[in-house]
Amino acid sequence: MSFLGKSIPLGRFSASQLAFESHRQPESSSLPTPNPTRSFWIDSPNANPLAAEGSEGRFTNDADICIIGSGITGTSVAYHLSLAVETGDIARPADQPLRVRILEARDFCRNGGHLTPAVFVDFCGYKSKYGTAQAIRAFELENHTASEIVKVIRSEGWTAAVDLVEGGHTTAFFQDSELESVKADFEAAKLAGLNLRDVRWLTKEQMDANYGTPYPGVEMGGFNLWPLKFVTHLYRLAQGKAGAKFDLNLHTRTPVTSITPSASPARRWAVHTPRGVLSCSYVIHATNAYASHLLPHMSGAAGIVPTRGQVIALRASAPLAKCSWDGNEGFEYWFPRPVSGDEAPLVILGGGREVQPDFEFHEADDSSVSEAVGAVLRRFLPAAFPGKFEQGREPEEEWTGIMGFTRSKDPFVGPVMDKSSVLGGQYISAGYSGHGMPRAFSCAAVVASMVASDISGAAWQTPEWFPEAFLTAAGSAQEV
Repeated sequence: MSFLGKSIPLGRFSASQLAFESHRQPESSSLPTPNPTRSFWIDSPNANPLAAEGSEGRFTNDADICIIGSGITGTSVAYHLSLAVETGDIARPADQPLRVRILEARDFCRNGGHLTPAVFVDFCGYKSKYGTAQAIRAFELENHTASEIVKVIRSEGWTAAVDLVEGGHTTAFFQDSELESVKADFEAAKLAGLNLRDVRWLTKEQMDANYGTPYPGVEMGGFNLWPLKFVTHLYRLAQGKAGAKFDLNLHTRTPVTSITPSASPARRWAVHTPRGVLSCSYVIHATNAYASHLLPHMSGAAGIVPTRGQVIALRASAPLAKCSWDGNEGFEYWFPRPVSGDEAPLVILGGGREVQPDFEFHEADDSSVSEAVGAVLRRFLPAAFPGKFEQGREPEEEWTGIMGFTRSKDPFVGPVMDKSSVLGGQYISAGYSGHGMPRAFSCAAVVASMVASDISGAAWQTPEWFPEAFLTAAGSAQEV
């Protein structure tokens, strides 16, 4: 990629996988750092009214279900549990509500990202890994997630409140080899019967005329939104969904340090925190990159690897299209914030990991930024969009966050498995590999449905849109 000012060799994904596998493996992840960098999403004025919710005062010492992590996964689990109570899938008398507590190590919900289903990209890779039928489900999961999130937003009237933008998504191809690979994915997906009617290929001349970037590209469906605002509204909706039959509360700034068998005959697990011990029957691990802190067997390349991502908020010098973007084999991804009229937008750009020898794998510290990665991010947009960004302009904000990567790049969803045995009542949905917004909400729904089935004694069935290859163990769901 010569336009970034530094030659980056082709085959980045191969080099990335090698770095993922070869790094000296830690015993387990740390807890999240207590002083993360300030993020645009979280630290903008009034963006996080639940930031310190439940961080002081009385701590809950007993609940039916403990959810560890307050991001989109943990909150979606709570929301779907509330739906299960509301519909009667989990039967509860009014005087015995289902008691659910969310524990968060830091402030409420440190989420970012855009809501862009992959549509067909890497279809050949999924087909090679899982076969055609499961590959189709991997893409159906992402379409289902986007559809369900947008349906909730619109039905609840949150469109303006969460900054939902239906601007589509565009991928720019800076190398011919990348374009050829993605076109092969398109042809294979079309042959498999995926719905690709909204896909539109653009020449470099069309891309330059439409967007001001002189590279070929492809347009497809997609959305962007303010993730924290959506999760905040979703949490409040879950709190009131089932009335007196559902009791949901949150304890932020309450890290979980360990989980042990409960001494109480009425509960299975004791969840330990600096504020006290919560006894519960079910534990949901929604900790993504930090999963191995409480589940050491999930450390290393066979589990979930903490991976630092870096992001800047850079002001454009000209109006931009509303769509979200990715480019450079997906290593960079960006979208403009909503504006009115011809105002120059603030663009949220993430990426740059490819200039680091280790691709920022096994890095769980988001209290600082990388100077080398920051240099790439500063050069990227002015080079990709000549004349639309001022050369040398400094970002208005810069921050890091920790993603959870897996060997397959796909999540672990289902019962927690330790050496092929199920830890009764413990479940996980984590390891989204930098692609959580189009997956996490629905993966969490799957876990919630497993818990609901276990509580009611009903058989659990895999949803038709969910790939069985993402389950924690083949056949394990039927044993829950």
